[in-house]
Amino acid sequence: MNIFKKFKSYYRPYKGLFFADMFCALILSVIDLVFPLIVRYLLNDVYVLNDGNKIFKYVLYVGIALLLMYIVRYFCQYFITSWGHIMGAKMEADMRKDIFNNLQKQSFSYYDEANTGKLMSRIVTDLFDISELAHHGPEDVFISMLKIVGSFVILASINSRITLILLLFTLVMLYFSYFYNRKMRNVFSENREKIASVNAQIQDSLAGIRVVKSFANENIENTKFAKGNNEFLKTKEESYFIMGRFHSGNSFFQGLLYLSAILVGGIFISDGSLKVSDLVIYILYINTFLNPIDKLVNFTEQFQRGLSGFERFVEVINTKPNIIDKEDAVELVNPKGEISFNNVSFSYNNRHNVLSNINIKIQSGKNIALVGPSGGGKTTFCSLIPRFYEVNHGSITIDGMDIRDIKIKSLRKSIGIVQQDVYLFSGSIKENISYGRPGASENEIIEAAQKANIHEFIMSLEHGYDTYTGERGVKLSGGQKQRMSIARVFLKNPAILILDEATSALDNENEQYIQKSLEDLTKNRTTFVIAHRLSTIKNADEIIVLTDEGVNQRGTHDELISQEGLYSYLYNMQFNDISEGKSPTSISEG
Repeated sequence: MNIFKKFKSYYRPYKGLFFADMFCALILSVIDLVFPLIVRYLLNDVYVLNDGNKIFKYVLYVGIALLLMYIVRYFCQYFITSWGHIMGAKMEADMRKDIFNNLQKQSFSYYDEANTGKLMSRIVTDLFDISELAHHGPEDVFISMLKIVGSFVILASINSRITLILLLFTLVMLYFSYFYNRKMRNVFSENREKIASVNAQIQDSLAGIRVVKSFANENIENTKFAKGNNEFLKTKEESYFIMGRFHSGNSFFQGLLYLSAILVGGIFISDGSLKVSDLVIYILYINTFLNPIDKLVNFTEQFQRGLSGFERFVEVINTKPNIIDKEDAVELVNPKGEISFNNVSFSYNNRHNVLSNINIKIQSGKNIALVGPSGGGKTTFCSLIPRFYEVNHGSITIDGMDIRDIKIKSLRKSIGIVQQDVYLFSGSIKENISYGRPGASENEIIEAAQKANIHEFIMSLEHGYDTYTGERGVKLSGGQKQRMSIARVFLKNPAILILDEATSALDNENEQYIQKSLEDLTKNRTTFVIAHRLSTIKNADEIIVLTDEGVNQRGTHDELISQEGLYSYLYNMQFNDISEGKSPTSISEG
């Protein structure tokens, strides 16, 4: 019932359209029900007259009435087909907005587990089927029920005994439909899961197409795709076998209805209890009776597709983000950038702690380098500051305020991040740079690009700042993309800066360009630098060495080198022969 309440809520903004659609459906049904009655009137009361003039006059009146009815029917059908579909499309757009907005609210932990291809399937494929159900569902059921009840009453008035036989076959058909309806629901739900897996495989393969081709592993991708594709095909085959039995069974029962009406009607004609004209009308009404049943039978497939799609849609909509604003959260105004980690511990999905009992206080404006072995928690440490993940224990404060007491949007606007893997959106260079501060003027965008040492390159392009970057910035080099990401942060002008191995994948020439940009960017900001090349952090105000056991060392470069601890070992291993440095064992023992 909760599913249906949720579904019904999407009709609320379009009540006027919905009731107009239902009214047109009512008029349509009445006209279709009246037509056989008019034929009966002509057969029983008009065509039996001996006066040709009277017959012509009555037929003319009936013809005019039918013409007016079918003109009205034309406009009703037009409204149902056009505006009814528009209502469904509007509901689909509302659902797509809701699911997209909810996905935007989810934290990193949600996307650690979710698959992009499967989410795309829910946003696109599922919602189309839901839209079709939203429009055709109430309308088809309403029209069908009106026609079934109306034609049944008229059939009973013509001959109640034949109608009882018709009712018996109808009840058998309903049970038959209910039985196969349950089977179809299960198989359509499985279809959804399989096609979502196929979409996920396609998305994964196409996103990594350069890796696929670099290893010449097209055959492996084809094999993986073929496996998912064949599994989907099997569920489709199963669904079509069930649908085949379903539709052919219903057609068989419909044939029995006509057969019984003709046989029993013939018997009643032979004993004089039924007119031939009434049997003709009766058969016409059986057709009027069966058409909506046939439509309901066909509707069950659409209903199952739409319902299983809506269930999956609701599953996403009902997923609450695990990081949200507190009711009394406040804006972070003019932050200075003083940051404290107070007994902070964190683990992914309550597994082994990545960070344990971290206690660090960073003065505003300081340049802090984070180093340590892979898996030591450097990126996780920085991800906790903008609340991409929530701490399990302890607290993090900015200027003495717990970050959980600050509005998330306000918090993240105060933090700039430059990552190793730069993501550029499909669009122009100007649009990508202005992502740092939407609404920035062209002069501000150019100034940010100049600070990032990318302006001259942009102006050398044929279309300048309007140059299309390609999907994920594929038309730009790694250094060019990195400088564009730095321009974004210059435009954002945050109080706190996180540099996550921002130069580790660049050549020496690009690194020099970008290092100069980063030096300008870090001035007067609290900066965290996750460094792969330890030569780039010699001048940091403080270096923090992180391991999965917590803070291993703290100090300046010279202080840590003189201590001959983990930092000294990592430094010597990177710049000298590994034998010159202490082994990890000797360090841990020391």
